[in-house]
Amino acid sequence: MNDTSKRRDFLKLGMAGLATAGVIGAAASVDVQKATAQAAPDSLLRTVLERGKLIVGTGSTNAPWHFENDAGELVGMDITMGRILAKGLFDDPTKVEFVKQDPAQRIPNVTTNKVDITIQFMTMTAQRSQLINFSRPYYVEGVALLTLPTAENKTFDKLLAGGSATRISILQNVDAEQNVHLVLPESQVMQIDTQANVLQALESKRVDAAAVDLSTVRWLASRNPDKYFDAGKSWFSMLYGAALRQGDPDWLAFVNTAFATAMFGHETALYDAAFKDYFGLEPPARHPGFPVI
Repeated sequence: MNDTSKRRDFLKLGMAGLATAGVIGAAASVDVQKATAQAAPDSLLRTVLERGKLIVGTGSTNAPWHFENDAGELVGMDITMGRILAKGLFDDPTKVEFVKQDPAQRIPNVTTNKVDITIQFMTMTAQRSQLINFSRPYYVEGVALLTLPTAENKTFDKLLAGGSATRISILQNVDAEQNVHLVLPESQVMQIDTQANVLQALESKRVDAAAVDLSTVRWLASRNPDKYFDAGKSWFSMLYGAALRQGDPDWLAFVNTAFATAMFGHETALYDAAFKDYFGLEPPARHPGFPVI
């Protein structure tokens, strides 16, 4: 048999493999009892599968991450990440119970087993990782500038060109002024007590821009384009990850796999729809070949 014939036979076998991939995939989707038998006896993965639902700690008052819609349903990007895990566990994104918790309870509720996982716009830090495990990041947060669509200086370039005449509001914090001056070194910084008042200062034109989270800028600008404008500048990257209790590699591996598959693999529908809905953007295209995850 010559090389051409060998290659033709190899390709036929390959096409047969593709044709049966769906069948193989279905067969590989083991039932709960078989799946739990693979996890360590003390793994939360086994506990969750046997229980039949996932318990997620989260919030309810911070759009676009976790909030109640007009129908009183809990929605948001954090909520979608919980549903992605339920889909991976039970092939059913509804098999999840969300426990509303204060941000101060994000770590304690994980370490005391009140929730299986916390998904609540939690910034990953080395200090926090001494207390809990973090999943792989599911969003890169940052600081960004929100302006008014009718303002003459609504873009970052115009704000920068304004020099010391440019006024920026930001939530009061020990590093607030320094953070703004990283990108607008000559600007006047107005530190304000609440996020609502940070935005009110912009709306009343007491400042030229409000420095808030990038996700907030994208949410407000996409939902209210007649009221808010994305100035086109973001900086100071922060990673958002889910919090899990330590000492459970099987549970951590599952969560990371489910997140990676939903963000970069073949099951991106839930993540993509949420990314577009809550941030007003199309997710970047995924290209087979060299991994970028």
